Amino acid sequence: MQRRFSDYLIISLKGLAMGAADVVPGVSGGTIAFISGIYEELITSLNNINFSLFKTLKNEGFKAAWSQLNGNFLLALFVGIGISVLSLSKGLAWVLHHHPILIWSFFFGLVLASIIFIGKQIKKWNIPIIIGLIAGALVAYYITTIPSLASSNSGSLFLFLAGALAICAMILPGISGAFILVLLGAYQPVLEALNNKDIKTILIIGLGAIVGLLLFSKLLKWLFKNYHNLTLAILTGFILGSLNKIWPWKKVLSFRTNSKGEQVPFLEESISPLSFEGDNQLAIAVCLIILGFATIFILEKLGSKKQ
Repeated sequence: MQRRFSDYLIISLKGLAMGAADVVPGVSGGTIAFISGIYEELITSLNNINFSLFKTLKNEGFKAAWSQLNGNFLLALFVGIGISVLSLSKGLAWVLHHHPILIWSFFFGLVLASIIFIGKQIKKWNIPIIIGLIAGALVAYYITTIPSLASSNSGSLFLFLAGALAICAMILPGISGAFILVLLGAYQPVLEALNNKDIKTILIIGLGAIVGLLLFSKLLKWLFKNYHNLTLAILTGFILGSLNKIWPWKKVLSFRTNSKGEQVPFLEESISPLSFEGDNQLAIAVCLIILGFATIFILEKLGSKKQ
């Protein structure tokens, strides 16, 4: 696939959006990848990391191996993700803390529209497809309601497995990797390792993430190749079920202590905006939901014109 510099710049911008989503507990970077039309290319490119790639590197050199890897695409994407995580995470954390209803409203509209966008790609509807969609929605909804492990664990094997599971969630539309870390009780140890620059712990988590990413991407590629419509239906269901996590109006049921020793909301229950205690910011929230919803269709129209 021949691409210009401007094409790779757009891919990096999509990476920025994925990175921003991944640092928000409740929003998946995989959803953003799906919305922006690069999800299947991402999965295929990750699957190119195998023994055949190293054989090509040995026999034909770096240039041939880089082409086989689709390296330019992955480099542009992960540069965007890295820049986003490093530069936007603090800003997003501030907005989530001070204006949670407004930021969740925009994300809710964004994800709601993505359900329609992804669902439209299912070419044939039948009973198994509908069952897959419902099952995906129920599983995702259940995940958003279960409490985390009572205590955190900082053992090497646990952190390795936590990294593997979290990265799988990050590329799975509808499920947030950050939220999976919270559920496992690994969110605080990971944050502490990053804040304290604990290289050993970061390497263990990173190794788990790499292993999880490579293995899970192979499973997804196989599913897309053999059960394309069913896989799309299940992923659409995942996104549908995850809407509970990003519903803007919540009632806090329990708190957790973050890495700074602050009490922050942990277990929450979705409620009606009319039952919300305090300023429900309903008018602005509805406008932001509409804006998020419209953003997806604008991007889709632009993408259709470009094609």
